[in-house]
Amino acid sequence: DGRDLETLVGEFGPLPPARAIYLLRQICRSLAEAHAKGLVHRDVKPANIYVCRMGLEYDFVKVLDFGLVTLEDPSQAEPALTGDAEIVGTPAYMAPEVILGSTDVDRRADVYALGCVAYFLLTGERVFSAATRMQLLLQHVSNAPMPPSRRTTRWEISRELDELVLACLEKDP
Repeated sequence: DGRDLETLVGEFGPLPPARAIYLLRQICRSLAEAHAKGLVHRDVKPANIYVCRMGLEYDFVKVLDFGLVTLEDPSQAEPALTGDAEIVGTPAYMAPEVILGSTDVDRRADVYALGCVAYFLLTGERVFSAATRMQLLLQHVSNAPMPPSRRTTRWEISRELDELVLACLEKDP
């Protein structure tokens, strides 16, 4: 029993900060396990994070869809399945270095995406919005995000939580 975070926020709106933090800590542990094995998820987004019940525990997180995973050490990877000019992933959660085609993409790209997920959980909105995919990508590369606390009036978001989310959304990895 459960649902992905996209659906959860769509149905119930932004989450209280304490619940968001509880979920984010689990997501961090899951990503840390992948990163410890040298894996970079590359598509961390609310639709790929499932919240369910496990036994008597509610709000149990499962990070799903490792379909775009890469090895952090490129020398260990098989030849790329996508062309060099292709941008693979979900624009609303994509790190600037991924958008710019950096060859040094590592776990920090997942941290940026996690910041985008945190922002969405707390505000019910994406960090940036635009009419086109290209405009959205450019905003991730060059625009400073508004603090989550200024995008919602439903919950009070602490200065520390604002700073943590914005630190994840730094343009320079």
